[in-house]
Amino acid sequence: MSVGKVRPSVAALAAYRPGKGTKQAEAEHGIEDAIKLASNENPYDPVPAVLEAVTAASAGVNRYADHRALELRQTLASWLGVEAEQVAVGCGSVGLIQQLCLTYVDPGDEVVYPWISFEAYPVCVKMMGGIGVCPPLVNHAFDMDAVAAAVTNKTKLVFLATPNNPTGTAISTSQIATLVDSIPDDVMVVVDEAYREFCDPKFGDPVQDLVSKYPNVVVTRTFSKAYGLAGLRVGYAVAHPDVVAEIDKILLPFAVNAAAQAGALAALSSLDQIQVKVDALLAERTRIVSTLTTAGWDLPDAQANFIYLPLGERTAQVGLELEKRGIVIRPFPGEGIRVTVGTPAENDRFLTNLAEIAQPSDQVA
Repeated sequence: MSVGKVRPSVAALAAYRPGKGTKQAEAEHGIEDAIKLASNENPYDPVPAVLEAVTAASAGVNRYADHRALELRQTLASWLGVEAEQVAVGCGSVGLIQQLCLTYVDPGDEVVYPWISFEAYPVCVKMMGGIGVCPPLVNHAFDMDAVAAAVTNKTKLVFLATPNNPTGTAISTSQIATLVDSIPDDVMVVVDEAYREFCDPKFGDPVQDLVSKYPNVVVTRTFSKAYGLAGLRVGYAVAHPDVVAEIDKILLPFAVNAAAQAGALAALSSLDQIQVKVDALLAERTRIVSTLTTAGWDLPDAQANFIYLPLGERTAQVGLELEKRGIVIRPFPGEGIRVTVGTPAENDRFLTNLAEIAQPSDQVA
């Protein structure tokens, strides 16, 4: 049966692979009461103001939302201390990453991103017929000299996830500035901060430290993780107004729906309440890391709402054994396991079962 003339770059593309759900794991293994620690979601419900705003906005779903989410842009700009023309809003930060590829990447162009990193990067690059150039990590962190050396006259974009997904390591704004100073100023450097709210402030703030100085720096962030709005799909980017104007051109009409806009605005008015939840997750991350390091594990520096176990060839086996016990994590075959920080009870369950399945001697450098 003919399926039409699919573009070669799409036909060769591996689809983005989301974290496995609990229902799927329960069906596969014949178990009950599985917990999901696979997708770096916030385990806590949104704050009441968000739920109220989303419910109210849903009453008007017979009408289109504001395509440009102007109120949200203006509120973000005021909060961040930038101009509204410097803020773009999209369907999660990954939607903005896709917009950047649509805006800048032609077939044959190169996009540099250290690897292993966010799995959406190769999908977005290859869908445009672009070529990914992937300097390997060193000690589970970016080798910024290698990133700079990978930039050529064919490079259009550089993606830097900080903290990095899945290893959790972060880079400082001074390191990013050194990179930007060393490469051509027509190469766009995208600082992907999906997990910013969990990162130590010592790494700096790229919006304040970089965007005003470098017109070719774009910072992307999301409401999915710390703010607990993963199901609503709303993110934002901060960049030079000319960059925002270009990526706005290919924003899918009404991509950020009314409920998402209302939920994000309510979240920005409830930052103190949200910070309580973030602090709880940070305390749990500290507890998990302390427990594992005391047991002998040597972990990468965890700066997001997850920890990473570099298990190499043992990854698939350990991941499967955890799944069979109802703990759904995210394995990266041949690399390691990413485990989301959950509630205290969920984290206890993970730690207890991991101790029965794997030992610190299983990890790789």
